Amino acid sequence: MKKVAVLMGSANDQPKMAPALETLASFGVEATEHVLSAHRTPAAVAEFATSARDEGYGVIICGAGMAAHLAGAVAGQTTLPVVGVPLSGGAIGGVDALYATVQMPRGIPVATVAIDGSANAAILAVEILAVTDAGLAERLAGYRAAWAK
Repeated sequence: MKKVAVLMGSANDQPKMAPALETLASFGVEATEHVLSAHRTPAAVAEFATSARDEGYGVIICGAGMAAHLAGAVAGQTTLPVVGVPLSGGAIGGVDALYATVQMPRGIPVATVAIDGSANAAILAVEILAVTDAGLAERLAGYRAAWAK
């Protein structure tokens, strides 16, 4: 099974991104956590993104607030699916991060979830991985069935 990278722009974002890691763990999906900034460590972001497929990743989740360029910077460097999580904070409560994450140029998509929606980002990553993993698809169906009760 492919693993999922959970990136965040700052260590301060960890509490908002923790639900992604917890959700992935509940499905038995290996996930790694990384603090990488599109602005403070752009070379490290590019290095991670360009090597992610070779390192066994299948999806990359990126959480960032305010300017929120992390998901776009990663998507520009990889052909793996990138899921952006705009994080709340700043003067307008995360709306700036939402716009920055969702407004990508043609050809460089970022799937975007709700502000602070890291748990849904993880579910989307599981859905993507489940396309080629029957066991994961079965666990996902059980998860959905449990929610329907």
